[in-house]
Amino acid sequence: MSTTFYMPPMSMMGPNAIKQLGSELQARNFNKALVVTDKALVDIKLVDKLTEELTAHDIAFTIFDGVQPNPTENNIEQGLEILKAEDCDFVISFGGGSPHDCAKGIALVATNGGHIRDYSKGVHLSAKPQLPLVTVNTTAGTAAEMTIFAVVANEEDQTKYPVVDKNLTPIIAVNDSELMVAMPKSLTAATGMDALTHAVEAYVSTAATPITDASAIKAIELIAQNLKKAVDNGEDRQARDGMQYGEYLAGMAFSNASLGYSHSIAHQLGGVYDLVHGLCNAILLPKVSRYNAVVSSERFADIAKAMGVDTRDMTTADAAEAGIVEIERLSASVGTAQKLADLGVTEDKLEFMAINALNDACSLTNPRKATTEDIINIFKQAM
Repeated sequence: MSTTFYMPPMSMMGPNAIKQLGSELQARNFNKALVVTDKALVDIKLVDKLTEELTAHDIAFTIFDGVQPNPTENNIEQGLEILKAEDCDFVISFGGGSPHDCAKGIALVATNGGHIRDYSKGVHLSAKPQLPLVTVNTTAGTAAEMTIFAVVANEEDQTKYPVVDKNLTPIIAVNDSELMVAMPKSLTAATGMDALTHAVEAYVSTAATPITDASAIKAIELIAQNLKKAVDNGEDRQARDGMQYGEYLAGMAFSNASLGYSHSIAHQLGGVYDLVHGLCNAILLPKVSRYNAVVSSERFADIAKAMGVDTRDMTTADAAEAGIVEIERLSASVGTAQKLADLGVTEDKLEFMAINALNDACSLTNPRKATTEDIINIFKQAM
C-alpha cells in the first residue's frame, strides 16, 4: 500500500532559531502578518521576540491575542475578521498548540471559504492551499507547529473535533528552545506528556510505517530522557533542546500515522470541561495502552525499551506492561494529575463523550476497536 508523508518544507530548530526567520520572510516578499497568539504571551512580552524580528526586516504585522486555551470556532471567526480588515497576506502563529490550531483554521478558511467545521467531516477536504502560515513554537508538546492536524472546540454543543488536512501544513516551522525556557513546570509537564502520547499512539497506530515508527521510537527515547529534567530545571538547555526534538519527531509520527483513543477521548474532555489537553492525555495514556496491549503487546514491548526499561528477561506481555508502568511513573514524577476526578470530571456525561470519541477521526487508527461501553469503561478506569 502506498503512503504519503507530510511535514513543513522548512523547519528552523535550536537555540535562537527565531533570528533566522526575518530574512527568510523578507526573501519571500511577504508584506503584513496576522500574528495569532494569546494574551499571556503578550503580557510577559515573549511575543516581542517575534515582533522585533519582523520590525527589523520591515515586515508589518497586527496582533490577534484572543486565542483561548481550547481554541474555538469563534476564535477563528474573530481572527478572520482582523485578517481581512488589516489586509494581511500571511499568518504567523506564536505559542503552543492553541495559537497554532487557531491560526491553521484562519489560514485555511481564508482561502477556501465556508466555516472551519466544513473541513472536519473527512480528511483533506479543502480544495486550495491555505494562506501562507508560519508557526513559531514555544512549548514542547502538541507539535501543532508542523502537523496536518488542527483541533477546534464548538462551544455550543460542547464538542471538540480535529480537522485533518494536508493544506494545514505550515510553510515554515520554528522551534527555538530559548523560547521554551520560560515555560512553567506545570506546562512543561503537561505538554511533555502530550508529546509522549503522540509518539506512543503513532507507534501502535494501524497506519504506522517504517518512517513513522523511526520517528516515534526516537521521540519516546528523547522524552523519557529529558522530560523530568526539563520540569525540574527549566533552565536546563540540553533538556529543553531534547524535548524540542522529541516533540517534533512525535509530530512527524502522528501527523502521518494519526493517533488513537487517548486523543479521541481527550478531545471530548476538552469540549465538555475545557480541560488542559496534555493533562487529560497523561491520565488516559496508560489506561488506553493497557486496552491496546491485548492486541499490540510486541509494539508496547518496543516502547518499554525506548522508555529505558530492561526487558531482556521478560516475556513480551510482561515487557509491554513494564513499559506502561514506566509511562505511569514518568507521569507521576513530573506532577501531572493521576485521575480525571482530580480535574473535576464526573460520570454524568460519560456516554455522551464516549459516543463522540468513537466518532472522532483519531479513533480510526486505534489498533483495537472499541464499543461505546469499552470507552465508558476506560473513562471509569481513569476516574
